[in-house]
Amino acid sequence: MNRLTRRDFSKSAVAAGATTALSYSNILGANDQVRLGFIALGNRGDQVLDAFLAHQDCKVTAICDIYQPYMDFASKKIGANPGQFKDYRRLLESKEIDAVVISTPDHWHALQMIHACQAGKDVYVEKPLSLTVSEGRKMVEAAHKYQRVTQVGIHRRSSGFVREAAEIVRSGYLGEITSVRAFHIQNEWPNGIGNPPNGNPPADLDWEAWLGPAPMKPYNKNRTFYRFRWFWDYSGGQLTNFGVHYIDAIHLALGQDTPQAVTAMGGKIVIKDNREIPDTMEVLWQYPGGILVTFTQINANSHAAGLNNGEIEFRGTKGTLYLKGNGYEVVPDAVSPNEFFARSPLDRAGDNWRKGANPLIEAKSGKGDADTKHHARNFLDCIKSREKCHCDIEIGHRSTSAPLIGNIAYKVKAYLEWDGKAERFTNHAAANKLLGYQYRSPYKI
Repeated sequence: MNRLTRRDFSKSAVAAGATTALSYSNILGANDQVRLGFIALGNRGDQVLDAFLAHQDCKVTAICDIYQPYMDFASKKIGANPGQFKDYRRLLESKEIDAVVISTPDHWHALQMIHACQAGKDVYVEKPLSLTVSEGRKMVEAAHKYQRVTQVGIHRRSSGFVREAAEIVRSGYLGEITSVRAFHIQNEWPNGIGNPPNGNPPADLDWEAWLGPAPMKPYNKNRTFYRFRWFWDYSGGQLTNFGVHYIDAIHLALGQDTPQAVTAMGGKIVIKDNREIPDTMEVLWQYPGGILVTFTQINANSHAAGLNNGEIEFRGTKGTLYLKGNGYEVVPDAVSPNEFFARSPLDRAGDNWRKGANPLIEAKSGKGDADTKHHARNFLDCIKSREKCHCDIEIGHRSTSAPLIGNIAYKVKAYLEWDGKAERFTNHAAANKLLGYQYRSPYKI
């Protein structure tokens, strides 16, 4: 196939899954090389490729992209003449591949991941896992049905300092956690990503294949490559782009993975471009125990939040942990009850409010790196051991679902109560309609 056309998609998708997990019997030993196929190699795909190439026990045997310059660049980096495919289904048919790495835009993740499972391949799929909650659940079901090892690319799960910080929170060292705040802050004012006109796609870009299951829209430069994250058809915006990382770390630290309610406010307020996602947004979730979790998105001001540019802050009754991209810091709090001072000598005489106060916790900090190579290492190890990865499909689905329902709350402008077991809202029928979407014919999931 020279183009990834819609005409034969359903028929060939079945063919791509014809090998299925039943024919996949190559159980690797600890010293065996894992043979990898890469689907999408631009931007994040290039970064993930570097992460895997850092390990000697894997070999990239095939690559796929609809944009030839990306494949040419990747081939030079790999240096071993991997097979090249424009159609990912042809790559999945290869018997020279043990696992695939999927780094396409979000709206393609579900189809490609499920087809990879059907073809008997283990799967590393970039975050956010899915574009909708219903897609994510079907991806989980496929991984279980075909018994695949899966890793969702929320790579901070494999960073030592993140896991250490989460253990500090879970241990009760900070006391009882009541509030967690996360921030995505940068200044894109006034022009943001710009406002280019619609036009014809470049000759070497297959626009039909890029859109895939998404609605047909005229080609616009901003809808492709990295800037697709500013459009709802292909992404959940910055709430899923950055928020999935934060929510996953919060879930790990709290030992919880399902909010009970969510609401959100914001809008495209001051930036003059053709984006659809908000430039200012506040999302609030409530987790069991009454813990409030917020995500603040400010894209028209770059002044740092928290302590030393912290991205997440866990506030407990004894202290606060500030988590950022390369470490964490714990700051103790005054543990005695901060009551108002007595207003008269008679009242003060019987005031024993300072007695029995808990000792202060000690300040501490931790450093490290959040390089994706650690996440890649965990995936390769689990392919060989058949154990669960640090961020397997169920974990990745839960950490993606919370941001996704935050976007739904923003769109319907409501306070939504969430049943995590049923994965449905219990108080808003219109919101439930946004948990999935109708793929463009003939794409089916």
